Amino acid sequence: MGNEQGITVSFLGAAGEVTGSCYLIEGPGIRFLVDCGMFQGGREADGKNRARFAFKPQDIDFMVLTHAHIDHSGLIPKLCRDGFEGPVYTTGATTELLSIMLRDSAHIHEKAAELTNKRHKNHGRIAKPLYTMADAEKSLLQIVPKPYDKVFRPQENIKIRMRDAGHILGSAIVEIWIRSGDGKRKIVFSGDLGQPGRAILRDPALIRKTDYLVVESTYGDRLHKALTPSLDELVEVINTTIVHGKGNIIVPAFAVGRSQELIYYLYDLTRLGRVKNLTVFLDSPMAQSVTELTRRHVELFDKEAKKLVAWHSHTGGELNLRFTRSVEESKAINEIRSGAIIMSASGMCTAGRILHHLRHGLGRRGNTVLITGYQAQGTLGRRLVDGAAHVRIFGEDIAVRARISTIGGFSAHADQKAILHWLEGFETAPRRVFVTHGEVKASSALSQIISNRLGWRVLIPERGQSARI
Repeated sequence: MGNEQGITVSFLGAAGEVTGSCYLIEGPGIRFLVDCGMFQGGREADGKNRARFAFKPQDIDFMVLTHAHIDHSGLIPKLCRDGFEGPVYTTGATTELLSIMLRDSAHIHEKAAELTNKRHKNHGRIAKPLYTMADAEKSLLQIVPKPYDKVFRPQENIKIRMRDAGHILGSAIVEIWIRSGDGKRKIVFSGDLGQPGRAILRDPALIRKTDYLVVESTYGDRLHKALTPSLDELVEVINTTIVHGKGNIIVPAFAVGRSQELIYYLYDLTRLGRVKNLTVFLDSPMAQSVTELTRRHVELFDKEAKKLVAWHSHTGGELNLRFTRSVEESKAINEIRSGAIIMSASGMCTAGRILHHLRHGLGRRGNTVLITGYQAQGTLGRRLVDGAAHVRIFGEDIAVRARISTIGGFSAHADQKAILHWLEGFETAPRRVFVTHGEVKASSALSQIISNRLGWRVLIPERGQSARI
């Protein structure tokens, strides 16, 4: 894919879809990756994850990781197992998150293979996990933390700087300067951009100049609801379901980012007196670990979040937040008929303890399933949002009688307006913009508005496509 004259970037994932983020940059004496994520949702995901890489892992010099979400980091253990021995550069907070997330991912893959083998033990074929805990442990030894805003040199002709993307704890926009025989150029990868004004984290850093830009487009075709009406809706759901009703609120929550943000808002609504005496179960071991980690990184918080931390440390608050560690504690939650907010992963309802809570809770009219994040095509979460009357969970047909409520203002992703605001921070037009990390409709809408409003040259790459930079 590389050539003698120049440098190419190859789009190996998150092209025409949201998951599987992976970019290969090649040129004379240069071969490195930005991200190496898992594909998620839909029937083809497992096949894509298990396929051979489109390059030889042993030939990759180093990797840069924008953030810890599994659709950006989840194939790192496989990459290392298959021969990659170089460093993975990322931020300090992402390094800490990976120690939680990659182990959790390996555990899920091992358990899935184990269950498959139990079900099909007489069929002769043995299912193998995508990767093992040992693979994850080995890959963690290759993670090299780097601070925000400091330039470092992974190679003599390459400089890199990571800037705060405001998406999840430790998320980064990556600036890369490359010097080669035919001159110098700069390429920026937006990673996943956060929505400005969100709780806890700072707004995405503005970048002033680049020659080439790779920008995400998850919500490139729409605007999020404003935060105030979203909080009003959250209060309404709590009142309808818990205060005046006789049900529970079940929240499929992403363990990293969304869980911590929702806890923040529930504490803040309690502080303001808008809700009282809430009992919240955080039923995800990974979300619990990430919540504890988040509390240790107050230096990355915005001003409002720091104020709330100070309030809580003085008053203790009225919110009863319970961490359910064991499987037995998790099962016991399903005996509670009303008055509980149950937050559990995974956020798209593809795996994890949330499936058990949905299995028990979807059939009850008094309950509400609260959807607060993006639901990829092919996921159970997407089917619920699209109004399915019945869903299958663990091979069982479940009637959907619970209210399905979607609140759009809590997204960890920038919407179209926020992406444009970030793009307008550039002082000069990039030579070319590559729009990725979005379903076709979203990428097309963002690409059109960039072209029409900013007058920039835009390309929506297909998976496997390479472009000269």
